[in-house]
This record gives sequence, structure tokens and C-alpha cells, in this order.
Amino acid sequence: MSAFSNKRIAIIGSGASGLPAIKCCLDEGLVPVCFERTEELGGLWRFTEDAREGQACVARSTVINTSKEMMCYSDFPIPKEYPNYMHNTYVLKYFHLYADNFGLKKYIKFNHEVISVNKADDYKASGRWALKVKNLQTREVTSQTFDGVMLCTGHHAEKNIPKFPGIEEFKGKVVHTHDYKDQRGYEGKRVVVIGVGNSGGDAAVELGRVAKVFLSTRRGTWVFNRVFQNGLPIDIVIFRRVNETVKNLVPLSWTNASTTKQLNKRFDHALYGLKPNHAVWQQHPTANDDLPNRIICGAVTVKPDIRRFTENGVEFVDGTVENGIDAVVLATGYIFGFPYCDPSVIKVENNRVDLYKYVFPPDLEHPTLAVLGCFQPLGAIMPISETQARWYAKAVKGEVKLPSKDLMWRDIHMKREAMARRYVTSQRHTIQVDFIPYMDELAEQIGCKPNLAKIFFRDPKLAWEMYTGPCTPYQYRVSGPGAWEGARDAIFTVMDRLAYPLATRKVPDESQTNTGNFMKVFVIVLLAVAILYQLLF
Repeated sequence: MSAFSNKRIAIIGSGASGLPAIKCCLDEGLVPVCFERTEELGGLWRFTEDAREGQACVARSTVINTSKEMMCYSDFPIPKEYPNYMHNTYVLKYFHLYADNFGLKKYIKFNHEVISVNKADDYKASGRWALKVKNLQTREVTSQTFDGVMLCTGHHAEKNIPKFPGIEEFKGKVVHTHDYKDQRGYEGKRVVVIGVGNSGGDAAVELGRVAKVFLSTRRGTWVFNRVFQNGLPIDIVIFRRVNETVKNLVPLSWTNASTTKQLNKRFDHALYGLKPNHAVWQQHPTANDDLPNRIICGAVTVKPDIRRFTENGVEFVDGTVENGIDAVVLATGYIFGFPYCDPSVIKVENNRVDLYKYVFPPDLEHPTLAVLGCFQPLGAIMPISETQARWYAKAVKGEVKLPSKDLMWRDIHMKREAMARRYVTSQRHTIQVDFIPYMDELAEQIGCKPNLAKIFFRDPKLAWEMYTGPCTPYQYRVSGPGAWEGARDAIFTVMDRLAYPLATRKVPDESQTNTGNFMKVFVIVLLAVAILYQLLF
């Protein structure tokens, strides 16, 4: 029997991060015990009719912004029949498929809330943790000790509700997107939506079909289309290693200018009142296919920041006033934290938390506590959380070592400074990561980062596909610890699964050939531009 077979790991939450945490523990011979305070798995992606404080939940109509091939767990492709951009019901179905396939559900204790996480009395010697857990059905509170803990409750915790002058006198309805379910009850109303991130954009578009919407934004935003060139999902086109090569060869200003030109081809952001003062990649982008359509038909009117509220209206900072306002939707984000965890272990201030590579608290003597899913990716959260869990499972077993405290703090400060240089100052820009660089960084800790040079000598076709094709999660199962024998096939069949749900009417094959040719030309042009830039400048 392995020395680690009896190590019990507490996992808090059974959503997008908690599920792979359970599986990674099982893969490494650890014993997971997952505490889920609700009656079902899924976390944020499980829609409920009722709004629950402290429990994030998507709206009824929410569709995920990352495509299925880029958001799946690395050894479990999403069924080919599922749409490329999945409604929240499909995301939840996938979670259940994943849990059933790997036998995860029996390790989840539903209706159990973790009240506190503290170092055990013998922590200095053992690295163990003492948890107080409440059974929400019996109300019984028990104390339990674990060899490790993974906090998988994400960063959609407490609602961020700004204090606007006069809001107390406003007689209409005020609701945060946390509590917004659908457009019912807003028919024929005049509604102000505050905030133009993904939640604000979705709410404005949906409400704009039944109500008159005023969309208030402090800075404006750049809006990306989920459906990109040739009808491909945008992340399938953008997240490629060849693109990372180009990005590293040319200055950020060139990338910003090129992306700005591309986005303004779809619609002129200045003409539509959305253009911000900052560059494209200085803010977390908004993904929305319908917003410009709602604006051009007059259903949504873009407005600046709020100056003050009146009893039945809103005055904006440009002096304009809209009266007869019936409701306000606050799409103002969240304040994340870990209220159940000892603040001496993890302290969050102004949405800033000090974690080594967004996973490990740097001052702990043992790598037995980790935070999963507490980041804001340009890309999909699921495979990143899974890779974090793979790293943790190796670290808690002692198979990988964390660096010294000084080196961990140095890494934290470097990331913070890089983020401050790149992004506009905002409460949401504290945990930003880029998909491929961050996945590679995590995979390097585990030993599963793809070595394309080595792969090229044994399988050049695979190496070329991994470099020029979509950087799907399967790439991190090709070699190294946790390698999956199905990874190669999964990589080569990405476009087949992408096309399958669209093939509902037979058409000539030329369209598929053109798409393939487009991608080849796209890759060659990118490389040529990058090389020319280096030669000329």
C-alpha cells in the first residue's frame, strides 16, 4: 500500500474546480472528501430559480464564452454532439458526465458547509488542517482533520455593490446580476444596466428585447465576437502556440493596433459610444455577439457613468438625465474572499490575494493548502483549474517541491508588477492570466509541458499540429506524468468535433476546404509578419 493512500484531502466546492480536484486526488492515490453546501454539483454553472446569498449562479439564458474544445478537461473531451458554445444546461451536463465517468460523486458530501479552516494543533510537524463542517440538513457541526485542503470556491463570492449618490431615494427596483434570472417582469420597462463586462453585456442584450435599456459604463470596452473568422470560435483561432510566438516577437503596441483594427471592422467602437481610452489588451475583454445589434436598433443606448440617482431617474456625468426609470441592474462584479479560512493563512484585500502562481500561500511551512480557480483567465477556467489540481496533488505527495519562500514572493511581486504595467487599474484586474503562458507555467511544475522539439523527432505531424493548431487541453496529456493515450487522437480530431453539431444540412465540401486553407494561410502570414518585424526593427 502506498504511503499516501490514507492521506485525506478536503475539497471545498464541487464546481468547475472542485470536480477535477477530486479526480486528481484519485489519480495520485489520495483520498478526497468534497464538501458541497448545496444539494447538487456544478457551482456557478448550476442554474437555480431562487437567488442564494454567497452562492454564485448563472442567469437562465447564459451561454459560456469559451468553446467546448478549449474548455474541456484534458482527458475527457466534450461530446461531439454538444454545441461549440454551450448553454449553461450543457455545461452542467458535461460536469455530470465527467463525474460519472470517473466515479467522483461518491466522494461528495452534499449539504455540508465548511465553517472554518485552521491549522491543526500538530500542523508544524504534519502540515494537517482542522475543519469545522456543518451538516445543513441535521444542523450538526463536526470537527475533522485532513492532511490537505483545496479551496475550490472560485472568485464569485460577495456582490460588489457601489454606493451611488441618491440610490437610497430611488424608488425603482435595484438588483445585482448575481440575483438576475431572466427578462420576465421587465417587459415594457425602462432599465439602467451599470457595467459593460460580460454579465452587463448579456443582461443589456436580453433586456433590450423586451425593454428600453440604458447601458452605463465608466470606461467603455472593446467587444469581441465569439464567432470569429470563417465562423470558427474565436478561442480556436487565437489560442495557438504560433500566435504566442508572434506575440513575443512584436511589441504589445503592434498587437493592440492590429486587434483594434480587427474589432473596428465589425463595428466602429467610437461610433457606438463604447470606445475606451485604453488599448484592447489593457482590460479583460467583453465577449458579446449581439450587443452592437441591440445598439443600432435603439433597444440599448450607451451612456457614461452615473452622477446620481433621483426618485425615478438617473443623472449621468455628462449632464444628461433619464427619468421614468423602473429598474437598475448592477453588473458591478464581485468581491472575492475565503471567509471560512483563517485570515492569517489567506488574506484578501481589495481583491488582491498573495498566492504563488495563484495557487499556494507562500508563507506556509507545508504545501498542503491550495486555492484553485481564483484567477481571471483570457481563456477557459476548467482546464486551468484541473492543471492546478494536478500540481497540488504532486506537491502534497512530495513528488514536486515548491521553491523557497523568497523565490515565491519574488514571483508574486513580478506578476503583480507586470499586471499593473499592462492593465488599467481596476478591482477586476488583480488575478488576470493568459491561457497558454499560464498553462505552460503550471505544466512545467508538473513535468507535462509539451516539449515540441522532442515530439517533433518522434512524431513531426503531431508537433506541427500542436504548434500551429488550437492549443487544446489535450496537449498537456501528450507526455509526462498523467499522460493519456487518447491525447494524440483528440488533438487531431478537434475540428471534427467542432464541425459535427453544425453539420445539420449537407453542403458541398468546398467550405470545409476553404476553412482549412484559411487557417494555413493565416499561420504563414502571422509568422512572416513577425519575422519581418524582427528584421526591420
